[in-house]
Amino acid sequence: MSEESLKTRVENWMVGQMPIIQMHGGRSVVREADPETGTVTVELGGSCAGCGISDLTAQNIKRDLILEFDDVDEVHVLVPSTGEQGEATVEGGRGGELQYGTENPNHF
Repeated sequence: MSEESLKTRVENWMVGQMPIIQMHGGRSVVREADPETGTVTVELGGSCAGCGISDLTAQNIKRDLILEFDDVDEVHVLVPSTGEQGEATVEGGRGGELQYGTENPNHF
């Protein structure tokens, strides 16, 4: 097994496999990747909020992560239009350095 954390491996996979998110002005951040429980939580933001196909994107992410990673058993995708939100994203997602903040939990 790689020395890279599950969170890093999932984020790198997202960058390579889901470039359409960034191409359409969206962002994604891996909020949780717990190798003990096999649970991954990804949050979509930017133009994903209110996008008509964000639910389809979320379903694809869930399916593909479970198929791609043997140590992932459950995937949650938070989409701002559903009202489920995590911490504020200062910068992140496709190709950006991930930084987190809690000063504005309604960033998206």
